[in-house]
Amino acid sequence: MHTRETFFRGKEIRREGRTLPAAIYNLTKILLGRCDRKALFVPIRSMLFIAVVDHQEIIFLDGAVSRSNIELAWQNFRPQVRTSLDDPILYEVAYYTPASLETMRRLQGEFQGALNQLKAKVSLPSSAEVIPWRTR
Repeated sequence: MHTRETFFRGKEIRREGRTLPAAIYNLTKILLGRCDRKALFVPIRSMLFIAVVDHQEIIFLDGAVSRSNIELAWQNFRPQVRTSLDDPILYEVAYYTPASLETMRRLQGEFQGALNQLKAKVSLPSSAEVIPWRTR
């Protein structure tokens, strides 16, 4: 049984372009693909934050203050402009609180650590076997 969560977005106070390391972006897509829901919840325990990853954006909630108010969001990912899977991804950050400007300084690194912790709990194939086609 799935529970329904509702999140509130305040007025956007700032927006800026950034780049996200490919390792972070690729891992979010892998973990979201293995999730049986429409969104992936990632606890960032070191900051008392919760990230909610869906196919459009990643929102961040300050779990110590309010689990329903979005503090900032990563949006408009543009993986199609990269030339390699290892290239960083262009994206935009939307800030909704004055505190989110300071939060962003730590968030990218801490989010990657949280993703790696989640990955350790999820069984991901460590290798793949290539099966040759039979010719007649």
